[in-house]
Amino acid sequence: MKKLHITGLGLLGGSFALAARQKFHELEISGWDTSEQNLKDAHTLGMIDKAQELPDEDVDLAIIATPADTLASLVSATLDKVGPESLVIDLGSTKSTICKALADHPKRKQFLAGHPIAGTEYSGPRAAFPELLDRKVMILCEMEKTDLHLKEKAYELFDALNLKLRFMEPDEHDKQLAFVSHLSHISSFMLGKTVLQKMEDDKNIFDMAGSGFASTVRLAKSSPSMWAPIFTENKDNILEALDGYIENLQKFRLKIDATSGEDMKSEMAEINSIRDILDLQS
Repeated sequence: MKKLHITGLGLLGGSFALAARQKFHELEISGWDTSEQNLKDAHTLGMIDKAQELPDEDVDLAIIATPADTLASLVSATLDKVGPESLVIDLGSTKSTICKALADHPKRKQFLAGHPIAGTEYSGPRAAFPELLDRKVMILCEMEKTDLHLKEKAYELFDALNLKLRFMEPDEHDKQLAFVSHLSHISSFMLGKTVLQKMEDDKNIFDMAGSGFASTVRLAKSSPSMWAPIFTENKDNILEALDGYIENLQKFRLKIDATSGEDMKSEMAEINSIRDILDLQS
């Protein structure tokens, strides 16, 4: 791989740039971000060699790492620009919408729908670091619609960055992510809101906050510009997840109200089994 272009130089895009730079020493990286500060920081941090909105025609890979509601139009414009030997990859957290939007694009075979399960609560190029992607899962959708020769270019990058590949259909991806990612972000944001509302009456409430609160509310520091479009694009699946979550909260509230200590203990003991599942995943 000789040429890489990245649109969206935040946490994910910036981490891809830094990691690729370490693995491909002759690599030329161009990039673009709508934020002038992000673009300036990307230059300063050595993420890109030059700034340009669209890649060169002979780019090997073009990665689009922008908010979910911008991806389809940016991927389409990039596909229109690149030559026949270029592959365009998106990194969006929702897959159904973009796959449907690009289904009839004349260069559909030059597009790969991807989603790296990697991130932190921080955003922007200064939050990026090359190890972010190491040993993380990279989900790929509709693989059969991407040109076999061009997929080899993606595999070369993914292998160099030590990503673990998983293959899913877009609808399956969006449904599962609604439960294990999107719901947890909503929960964290709303916990943060609830405590902020309490702080209006009790200015010292954060003096009582320990590590448990900090870890639970950590995701509330995530970028609203990134997450609001995800919640909108995956609305139906998220509403299903929220309905189940709210129902469980209401039932547990009833147990607390009834002082059903043994019932609560029994339910929490059953839920402890998630510890074993997560240990197997680590």
